[in-house]
Amino acid sequence: MNERIIELTEINPNDFFGAQDSTITQLRTYFPKIKIVARGNKLKIYGESEILDEFEKRLEMLIKYFNRYNRLDENSIERILTSTGKEEEIRKTVGNSDVLVHGINGKLIKPETKNQRSMVSLMNENDMLFAVGPAGTGKTYTAVALAVRALKEKQVKRIILTRPAVESGENLGFLPGDLKEKLDPYMQPLYDALRDMIPHEKLQAYLENGTIQIAPLAFMRGRTLDNAFVILDEAQNTTHSQMKMFLTRMGRHAKFIITGDPGQIDLPRKQVSGLKESLLALRDIEGIGHVYLDDKDVIRHKLVKRIISAYKSIETE
Repeated sequence: MNERIIELTEINPNDFFGAQDSTITQLRTYFPKIKIVARGNKLKIYGESEILDEFEKRLEMLIKYFNRYNRLDENSIERILTSTGKEEEIRKTVGNSDVLVHGINGKLIKPETKNQRSMVSLMNENDMLFAVGPAGTGKTYTAVALAVRALKEKQVKRIILTRPAVESGENLGFLPGDLKEKLDPYMQPLYDALRDMIPHEKLQAYLENGTIQIAPLAFMRGRTLDNAFVILDEAQNTTHSQMKMFLTRMGRHAKFIITGDPGQIDLPRKQVSGLKESLLALRDIEGIGHVYLDDKDVIRHKLVKRIISAYKSIETE
């Protein structure tokens, strides 16, 4: 009798194995000739070599499903264990083509408005996308969802999220704490989006091993970003040189999304926004998409839409 040890990494074994090890119970039902012992994040399996090979294949499919959808129930386990093993058959267990990411606690994360759907389709067609609009239109959230989807589907090897830390002039040295603690106030919206989409343990592992990197724009200088999904958020606060530097970091097999609100520029009064410049300079380049979100895309509290409308009226006077 052969013995193999399978270790579950970047997965909470309690969530994967289910209440009272229900996943293990189902596996034992479908593989009665295999002895399965679960301890912590490790599985010991005993049996004939051919059956163990098939077991490992099915377990890998279950792990892939769990990673993508953050859940594993009795019906989905049964479908995966009895399927032909084809990817499209696994996808049918969920069946909603609009969903970008299956988030925490079963939350379905998908584009909610016409312009958010345009973001998705343009990102499918282009390697670079400018998504511009006021606060609350979901441009950053949709961008992060697209990045997480690309990572889960192995289209990229890492996600890089960046923002210009304008308030401190990108000189963070005077702030207390380590680098992460210095950056957190600026990067909080990005963390919030990620926490909606990736389980806590897995997100922490991604941050620790560099699969997900969150850094101020100044830290992008000198890098070539290959096999990465990169989001530049709050791009209206970049200067000419910062925006040019960022755009030229693009490496092979990379996807870039640049989001910003030209109506919320925090740069010194005489400083030209790098976002405004790039929108003009790059508007006719093939391979770069542009989408302009507006108050119709606001999905926060209903008052936010009214506030945007009120400010728009005084800013045009």
